[in-house]
Amino acid sequence: MSGTALGAMAKPGMADKLRAGGVIRMQYKRVPCKYPGVNIAFRVDQGANPFYFKTLIEFEDDDGDLKAVALKEAGSGAWTPMAQDWGALWRLNNGRRLRAPFSLRLTSDSGRKLVVNNVIPANWKAGATYRSLVNYP
Repeated sequence: MSGTALGAMAKPGMADKLRAGGVIRMQYKRVPCKYPGVNIAFRVDQGANPFYFKTLIEFEDDDGDLKAVALKEAGSGAWTPMAQDWGALWRLNNGRRLRAPFSLRLTSDSGRKLVVNNVIPANWKAGATYRSLVNYP
């Protein structure tokens, strides 16, 4: 946990004392994310380009983290696994130009799959957010 996050849990004026406390035993519980009425969105990373695709997956309703994301290029029937950078950021760098539009297949921790067809358009732009029409039920 970052010092900033730890300090945010302190009482007012006590952040430095909490951060200086050494090893702190703590328990936490993950809870499912729920965004009623909101569909999944894909924010394309500023560093993405025709050879390197990276996206932040937002508003995903389900039982926890995504355990896998795969990308399908235009004109292909194959799903290519993406690598998780950290958190909800996923990337694909396979050394060749990628052909959009892209479909994305999300797999939840519990193994539930959700396919978002052609969510990233052919004329996608780095920094743009593309909203899907779906979410986990």
